[in-house]
Amino acid sequence: MTNNTFLVTGGAGFIGTNFVKFLLNEDAEAKVIVLDALTYCGNIKSLSAEIESHKIEFVKGDIIDRQLVATLLERYTPAYIVNFAAETHVDRSLDDSRPFVRTNVEGTLNLLDCATAQRRAQLENGKESTLRKFVQISTDEVYGQLEIDCPEGAPLSADTLSKLCREDAGVTYGSSAFTETMPLCASSPYSASKASADLLALAYCRSFGLPVAITRCSNNYGPYQYPEKLIPLMINNILLRKPLPVYGRGLNVRDWIYAEDHARGVYAVATAGRVGQVYNLGGYSERRNIDVVKKLINIVASQVDDNAGIDESLISYVGDRPGHDMRYAIDASKAIDELGWRPLTSFDDGLKATVAWYLANRQWLNDIVSGDYLSYYDKMYSNR
Repeated sequence: MTNNTFLVTGGAGFIGTNFVKFLLNEDAEAKVIVLDALTYCGNIKSLSAEIESHKIEFVKGDIIDRQLVATLLERYTPAYIVNFAAETHVDRSLDDSRPFVRTNVEGTLNLLDCATAQRRAQLENGKESTLRKFVQISTDEVYGQLEIDCPEGAPLSADTLSKLCREDAGVTYGSSAFTETMPLCASSPYSASKASADLLALAYCRSFGLPVAITRCSNNYGPYQYPEKLIPLMINNILLRKPLPVYGRGLNVRDWIYAEDHARGVYAVATAGRVGQVYNLGGYSERRNIDVVKKLINIVASQVDDNAGIDESLISYVGDRPGHDMRYAIDASKAIDELGWRPLTSFDDGLKATVAWYLANRQWLNDIVSGDYLSYYDKMYSNR
């Protein structure tokens, strides 16, 4: 019987949750174990249906716990380890970088060590290694920033549109984009910690033969995202008629990818990506932050019964954060050409679906902000 077991770390977080749900729908034979520490931005309620129906095994724990990780590897012998577990919020890393080094660097190192030890033991005993791929989930922020040399936006090239099979034209705000061969130039403690983890993962591949592949994605949006990030924060504040804080003049540009599109890309890399390779995954949906905020105001106003007070007067320009990168843009040609993957969701459609999800799941939003999801975990596991 083919081993099709996935160990998904950080699987109760935003992107991890979307990946787990996609994986279960995509691969009926997959056995999924989720390891998550349930820090402030992880929510076990996001996976409650999958846990209660026994579609996944959930383990509360930290990737830095060597004994726990080694035990899970021995018990389940996963064919795939997909590491979403991370501290990800740039502003928090500027306040205190130590949790980012602990989880993103030391935690990843522990996973790499334990996976290498298991692989070595299997080979020394004359067995084949059960691990087919260790996928390290990274970010485009490790590349630093790009210039905005098309401030009014220029159309995507005909070649790009042909690869995307996309009807919406889209724009780019610069003549360059991140490729996998670009040097790393992290601007924040967060991105520096992710770059460090990437280098460790590639080193373990080259030094010990661990079958590593790395994905670097652009800004994600979609269901289940903790409301400290731009889009869910703005949706929540709009609903509460609270000020919408926009850094500087809001002209920083980000490339946005819908979380399900990202999940499909990660799955493609896990199952078909080449060992030792980095794959960029982007949405080809560059937007200025201020334009995203204004669009959200319009979408929320159109989807609620009472839209009084929902207008651009809510926008509040605030001082810029230190080292704020001006522009990110992903060139995902490698993943498109090698894996047959491409982002399917247009930004407008994805944004409308995201707003609709948050409006339909206000209780989820309230629970994660208040921390009530932890009592849900305690209740679910109190008799185990």
